[in-house]
Amino acid sequence: MNIDKQARYLPSHEWVRPEGGLYVCGISDHAQEALGDVVYVDLPEVGTIFAKGAVFGVVESVKAASDLYLPLSGEIVEVNALLNQGPEQVNKDPYGKGWIVKIRASKAGEWESLLDPAAYGELS
Repeated sequence: MNIDKQARYLPSHEWVRPEGGLYVCGISDHAQEALGDVVYVDLPEVGTIFAKGAVFGVVESVKAASDLYLPLSGEIVEVNALLNQGPEQVNKDPYGKGWIVKIRASKAGEWESLLDPAAYGELS
């Protein structure tokens, strides 16, 4: 299992990492492997504001559909439109081209409450 050492995690297998003044979010390598071949990602609207832990979308695979939970409170400022035509990017490159949303965090202190890579590794 691959773990992004720059990211923090939710127990539900979403990751988030700082990138410039924003945070990039997706699902972990463990999650994409458990789901199997991803066939659809329901992306939220840009400009939508979510609280930490709120459902912001759904990822569907050949095996199941799974809610996506936002690791940090904030506003969706960008979605990965590439996933509309190529949802398999979530499987191929979950920490790179398979990212799902970028958010502008409204409560930066929430970062500290997330699982660090070592803690997430023990959980998975």
